[in-house]
Amino acid sequence: MPVSRRTFLKTKGAMLTLPFLPSLAQAGTAPFRETTPQKKLVIVYVPNGLVRRCFFPGEEEQALPSFIGGFNADKVKRDRRLLNDPGIYPIELTSTMQPLKEHLDDFTLVTGLDRTFKPGQDVHAQGASCYLTSLSPDQAAEKGIRHPNGRTLDQIIGDQVGHATAFNTLEISCNGYKQGKESIFFDNISWYGPDKIAPSIKDPRKLYDRLFMADSYRTHVTDVTDLILADAKSLSRKLGKDDRATLDEFMTMIRNIEVRIEKLQQLLANADVNVPKNEVMPRGTYIQLQADLMLLALQMGLTNVATFMIGPERWDASLMYEGVFDKPVQHHNMTHNQQGEGYKDLQKIDIFHMEQFSYLLHRMKSIQEVDGSTLLDNSIVTYGAGLGDGATHQYYDLPLIVAGKAQNQIKQGRFVRCQSGTLNSNMWLTIAQLMGLEIDSFADSNGVVSELWT
Repeated sequence: MPVSRRTFLKTKGAMLTLPFLPSLAQAGTAPFRETTPQKKLVIVYVPNGLVRRCFFPGEEEQALPSFIGGFNADKVKRDRRLLNDPGIYPIELTSTMQPLKEHLDDFTLVTGLDRTFKPGQDVHAQGASCYLTSLSPDQAAEKGIRHPNGRTLDQIIGDQVGHATAFNTLEISCNGYKQGKESIFFDNISWYGPDKIAPSIKDPRKLYDRLFMADSYRTHVTDVTDLILADAKSLSRKLGKDDRATLDEFMTMIRNIEVRIEKLQQLLANADVNVPKNEVMPRGTYIQLQADLMLLALQMGLTNVATFMIGPERWDASLMYEGVFDKPVQHHNMTHNQQGEGYKDLQKIDIFHMEQFSYLLHRMKSIQEVDGSTLLDNSIVTYGAGLGDGATHQYYDLPLIVAGKAQNQIKQGRFVRCQSGTLNSNMWLTIAQLMGLEIDSFADSNGVVSELWT
C-alpha cells in the first residue's frame, strides 16, 4: 500500500506523527508524491522594546533616551530621529546581535518600520495587542472595526495554510506567572477576532498535552513515550541505517522533553505554597523547552503557524535570568532607567533574549525535512517588539529580524534599510504573500517590502 509523507505510531489511542523516513517511502507500492515540505511561519515577540542604540547599526554612540511615560508615545520629535538611507547593505553585527554570529547567512535585519500610534490604550498594552493587527484602538474605531482589529496576521494566515494540520495556529507564551498582573492586552499578541483572545499556552505540560494527548489520555496511558518507544523499536528493524538514526534522534527528543517536563512538575510540587513561586523554572530552560515543543509541532505537521511570546509587556514583576543576574530583576522598570550605566544591565536582557532566538534558529537548521532541506529553509521566522524603545515608548523604528528562506523566496544575510516611516503593516502584508496568501492589503498597509523578496 502507498505510504504517506506523514507516518504514524499508534498506541492505545495515542498517535504520534513521525519525521520523514525515506525507507518507508521506498517500501510503498505506489509512487511517492508528497516531496515538498509545507511552508511554516513563526512570529517571536519580545517585550518592552530593545536598547536601540545597542541593536541598530550605527547608533552605539548615540545619546541615551529620556523617559516618557503614560499614554505619551511618540512625543520624541520625529525630526530628531536618525533617518535611514534606504537600500540593501551588508549585515553589521551590533553588540546585542552577537549571539547570531553563527547565523549570518540565515537572517535579514530590517529597519525603518513604523506603526502609527493614537491614544486610547496604554502604550505597552497597545504594543502587544496591536502588534499583529497594525491598528490602534482609535484607528480601528475610525474604520468601524471593533478593537482589537478582527483577526491578527497569524490567524489570517492560519485560515489559509492551516487546513491540512491539526491546529490552524499555535499560540505559546513564556510568561511563567500564573496570576495575571496586567490585563490580557499586555500578555497576548494573537486574536481570533474583536475581543476574542487566542489564548497562549504558558505551562509546558499543558502544551505537551495539547499537542500529543487526547483529553482523557492520561486516564488510560500513564507514559505515552514508553509505549511508543516500544513500537518504534519494532519499526526500526524495517528501516535503513540513516532512517534508524533519524528515528532514534526523534524519539530521544520526545523522551528528553518528557523528562524535562517531569522535572518541572517536581519543582512545582516542591514549591512553598505559602510563598508562591511563579518563576520556578530557570528562564532560559523554560523558554527553550517551550521552543522545543513548538518545533516538534512544526516538524510533525501539527501546525504551520505559531506565535511565540518570550515575555509579557510591562508586567512589573521580578524574573530570574539565570547566568545574567544574581537575583530576580524587573525588566520593564529597567527600561526606564537607562541613564548612566543603566542601559548596560538592560542590554544584558536583550542579549539573553537574542541567545534564545539563536537557539531556536540553530535547532531549526538541524531538523531535516522530506526533501533534505531544513525546517529553517522552509520557514519564515520573525523576531521583533511592539515598541521601538522602552524608555520613550516610541512606535517608530520598530526592531525586526526576518530569518529563514521561505523556500528560497527570501535572500538572507542582508541589512535592509527601509525608507524611514515605512508602515509595519507593509511587512506583515509581505509575509502574508510569502506564505502564499493572495491579498493586496493588510490593516493600513500601502505597499510591500519588496527588498525582502529574492
